[in-house]
Amino acid sequence: MAVFTEHFEYGRHSVTLTTGEIARQASGAVMVEMGDTVVLVTAVVAATPEPGQDFLPLTVEYQEKFYAAGRIPGGFFKREGRSTESETLIARLIDRPLRPLFPEGFYNEVQVIAQVLSLDPEVDGEIPALLGA
Repeated sequence: MAVFTEHFEYGRHSVTLTTGEIARQASGAVMVEMGDTVVLVTAVVAATPEPGQDFLPLTVEYQEKFYAAGRIPGGFFKREGRSTESETLIARLIDRPLRPLFPEGFYNEVQVIAQVLSLDPEVDGEIPALLGA
């Protein structure tokens, strides 16, 4: 698979979209770099819809891990917990504009996952995640 890269300006930041290089088992994947913020957005689509299904099962997840900001959780719990309220709201922010883009009658299960790999304090991770989705 060929690597495709696109550069453009978004406000005062340079944005780079790269695909074909990482997450090849996903149906589609794009690495979005905006400043020092790097977000990997992957999409997986089921080959066929479930029998009798009459809706689009679209799942969107947004994940900000502690390592993206260079921190490690301290204290008793060393692992990442469940999604925060902020991550859930950002996932909904990504979900809403995506739903109308699917054709009428498309009922295959779709999962879109945006993982923040590196976080720049000047650039929130939700903007590159939205651009990648």
